[in-house]
Amino acid sequence: MTGSDRDASLARAVRLRQDGLREEARERLVELSDRFPDDAEIAYQTAWVHDALGLEADAVPYYVRALAGSGLGADDRRGALLGLGSTYRTLGRYPEAVATLSGGVTQFPEDHALQTFLAMALYNMGRAHDGMRLLLTVLAATSGDPDLITYRPAIEHYAKDLDATDLDATDLDTTGIDAVE
Repeated sequence: MTGSDRDASLARAVRLRQDGLREEARERLVELSDRFPDDAEIAYQTAWVHDALGLEADAVPYYVRALAGSGLGADDRRGALLGLGSTYRTLGRYPEAVATLSGGVTQFPEDHALQTFLAMALYNMGRAHDGMRLLLTVLAATSGDPDLITYRPAIEHYAKDLDATDLDATDLDTTGIDAVE
């Protein structure tokens, strides 16, 4: 199979997945993955279709292969890290989920989806405080809700120290948080 044949076959398989023909896409992607075992992009797409079918355990080795290889663009790498971390969490493999998602957040510090899934994995590890802190930080950074924007300074403050009860005016801009006191 030539490079252009590979590209066309991969594009058809991805289109099948996008069109909801996931089982047919899986069959084609597994065949492609067998033909191109070192191809990170094919491995990623094969992992993705397994996840879409609820075959999380089968997705793991493809995600691992995709992340170990080269050739993934930044968006696909981010997607593979999120997919693998989320899959580990779904499978109850919480330490691996935290490690994978933490690595993803390190590589993509502005990715709020990675941070959110990391927060869930932290919760699963019994680290609810860390997970809540991360979720509050994401919420404060991303919410456009006018009610939350009003309380953004307080949310950001408490995200740093959830156990704080005494607001120190030198550390907190209290504009818009009169109701908190």
